[in-house]
Amino acid sequence: MSNTHGRTPETPTRTRRIGTLAVHPLSLGGNVFGWTADKDESFAILDAYAAAGGNFIDTADVYSAWVPGNSGGESETVIGEWLASRGNRSDMVVATKVGAGHPEPRGLAPEAVKTGVDDSLRRLRTDHIDLYYTHYDDPSVPIEEIIGTLDELVRAGKVREIAASNISPERLEAALAFSERENLARYVALQPHYNLVSRDTYEGALADVAARHGLAAVPYYGLASGFLTGKYRPGVPVDSARAQKAAAYAESERGRRVLAALDEIAAARGAEIATVALAWLAAQPTVVAPIASARTVEQLPALLAIADLTLTDEETAALTAASA
Repeated sequence: MSNTHGRTPETPTRTRRIGTLAVHPLSLGGNVFGWTADKDESFAILDAYAAAGGNFIDTADVYSAWVPGNSGGESETVIGEWLASRGNRSDMVVATKVGAGHPEPRGLAPEAVKTGVDDSLRRLRTDHIDLYYTHYDDPSVPIEEIIGTLDELVRAGKVREIAASNISPERLEAALAFSERENLARYVALQPHYNLVSRDTYEGALADVAARHGLAAVPYYGLASGFLTGKYRPGVPVDSARAQKAAAYAESERGRRVLAALDEIAAARGAEIATVALAWLAAQPTVVAPIASARTVEQLPALLAIADLTLTDEETAALTAASA
């Protein structure tokens, strides 16, 4: 991003690169599918996202296992049914994850990963996954085994690109070094927890590794469980499955500072608060496409508007200062 003082907004580039993949600047979070959005609502959200030019869908094999009666994989199943019914698989970049499991972690042992990818492919009704994340690192498995297994999946055509989430800087650095040394598939992306009210979860050593190796960051919790939409205010009750987590941000001093700065910039730009919050994230070094989810079609336009909003240097700096 330019550091030129007084830089005015420019027209954003709508396509981003993650390895060999061309993606929309908003990654649509699939964690709500099978949870707060039923099948019909999920299909409507996916239809609206695709109609707006979106192509980057994020899910995981464990979504939405936390819902009573679910076992995990419900989100992948919904997405797979949608892809099959719309006949648009070749137009979409599908990202999913392995390793979390519910209630016990699946882990990243070779057989667990190989079984996991086949299960995901079946639910997604596809023969390949575009971007495959290790959802949580598994320190009990040597990095060499993890990368070796993922390389096998790439060579078999089951996975196009590999990525990591919830991993230490040291293990990430070691994985990248091993891939390079052995000429194996390498991580091209990192999915960190990162937003205006949670910066130390990425900034620092982890972001430095990503920058040094040219990894694309695809942050999750981009809107801090809905707090950065502006609907959660001190003393204002909100009926939402995420209300408790978001309310904690609303009661903090930093949360109030961030909301005040977002309110001011959103008003000046004629934009939704959520759009401004995601635009700040998109302006950060290494960030390629923030993830955000919508549980209704009506929530989607504010998220998609990230493709058309670039903050000025002054606006970005004001938000950065407020979130310190």
